[in-house]
Amino acid sequence: MTRFLPRTAPPIRAGGLVAATALLLAAAPHTVASAAPTAAAPVVALGGPAETALHPYAEGGDGPKRSTARITVTGADDTAYEGEFTVTFDLTGAAGVADVAFEPEAGIECAATAPGSATCTGHGISPGRSTVTDLLLTAAKGSEQGDTGTVRITGEAEGTAFTPFTTEVTVGGPDLVMHRLPFDHEPVPGQKQQAPITFTNRGSRAADGVVLTLRHSRGLDIPQRYSNCAYTTDEAWTTARCTVEGAFEAGATYTLAAPLTLKTTDRAYRDIFGYGIHEAGAGTARGATAARAARGPAGGSDGVLRAVPAPRPMAARALDLEPGDNEHEADFRTENTADFVAYGDTASGRAGATVTARLGFRNDGPAWIGHLRSGESVAVVDFTVPQGATVTSAPEGCRGVGAEGTALPTGWTGPAPRYVCPTPAAVRDDGGLDLAFGLRIDKVLLGAVGRVVVRGPELRAAGLPFDPEPGNNTARVVLNGESGGPSPAPSEGPGDGASGTPGSATPTPTSGGAGAGAGGTVAPGAVPNTATGNGGSLAATGSPTAMAASGLAVTALTAGLALFTAARRRRRA
Repeated sequence: MTRFLPRTAPPIRAGGLVAATALLLAAAPHTVASAAPTAAAPVVALGGPAETALHPYAEGGDGPKRSTARITVTGADDTAYEGEFTVTFDLTGAAGVADVAFEPEAGIECAATAPGSATCTGHGISPGRSTVTDLLLTAAKGSEQGDTGTVRITGEAEGTAFTPFTTEVTVGGPDLVMHRLPFDHEPVPGQKQQAPITFTNRGSRAADGVVLTLRHSRGLDIPQRYSNCAYTTDEAWTTARCTVEGAFEAGATYTLAAPLTLKTTDRAYRDIFGYGIHEAGAGTARGATAARAARGPAGGSDGVLRAVPAPRPMAARALDLEPGDNEHEADFRTENTADFVAYGDTASGRAGATVTARLGFRNDGPAWIGHLRSGESVAVVDFTVPQGATVTSAPEGCRGVGAEGTALPTGWTGPAPRYVCPTPAAVRDDGGLDLAFGLRIDKVLLGAVGRVVVRGPELRAAGLPFDPEPGNNTARVVLNGESGGPSPAPSEGPGDGASGTPGSATPTPTSGGAGAGAGGTVAPGAVPNTATGNGGSLAATGSPTAMAASGLAVTALTAGLALFTAARRRRRA
């Protein structure tokens, strides 16, 4: 979306009201209209929070406190719209409930067009989600606790269809504010800290039940398992969602009947603990979603998690309707190590044969390593191709580089003398990265050696600061080294390899044999590339022209983190 100077329109009085349940004093999660028109034209979706709560109207002081509802437009993933568009806001459904002002995105202009109506106009809709404007909402004079209204939003553009969207506004509600806990952020393995979860209802009415969400990364643990909590665990995170019954009164502060214990495990390194509180009532989208989640898998056996009034008043804090009030995160840095051990392979074959070399590394721990905030790769596997061989297939995500590790010339489509394969943003203590390269033996060179190194993502800073044994970060791929010449026939099954290798590769004959670094055709019968663990298949690209680096990123609390988890490898004697 083209960006110009932002422009703010004056407040616009809305009209009409409907009775409904009061909401949290915070914007609910972002939703997008789901009913798409059947027109063949490209479709873009208007969206925003399904519900927004308003502070009750108050005279004097700085005037009514304001809530914000961000209205967005989501374009097709592969198509940008370049023309003019108009978004219309029907405010009549919120008359007497809310006053509305606009704070548009740069390049968007918003203005009142009639009583109870406003439009925002702009040029260009990019693929994905873009902001149109923030609705600045305050309770209207004369509105009362529990009053509810709606704002209906439609769009129009030549040759493009818009899905309409309706957001609801309500006066009053609970505002659950989580208090930040005073942790030691540099613990040692085995250390235990109490986590006396405490929250305050700073809203204007009681919350009918709450859902407490606890989320910690792999290096941390909460030993208690409560019967009213649902627990889920994936490669990087453990999440507990606990439904706590009761009426939590406005203005009151509550804490857990017994504090939780947060333990730093032996595998800790860089970890995160998140804790949040939301209303469990059906009147809030977020609370309803959390409550449904908490009714999932069976809980633990350590009794019922309960919240009780705090024994003494907590420090007052200003009322803030941002959803961040409900949640906090704590980061931990633990002095620990992780031993990344490289492994290579051996293979034999005649000139023209294609073999598969399996290489990579394993993490012998004790720590797991996760770049959960930055989303950057933990390490890379750097593979130098043996002389006399050409790569015919490389794992997805690996990129070819020059012999010195520098970028290849622009437009390069052939095989490369060296490949760099990044890990995801986290590597488990029982994980690693398994890679399979297809190699064509163009010329038989006895004992041709390729180098395998697990190192830091930057060539100029190749060290792994957490690794106490840099000597085992290097391994070899050896071609035609065991028998002093090419194998007379393809070997059957895995065999003994060089130090740190999982076994010998199997050659596959091909027709013709270009010199090293020439051509780009995959040899017939080349073995597909696979990796063990939850990372899934590392499929053969089919052609060196298809090799490309894949971007890797992570969100600290968003729900998913991609990890390659290699199968545990038996240590060789």
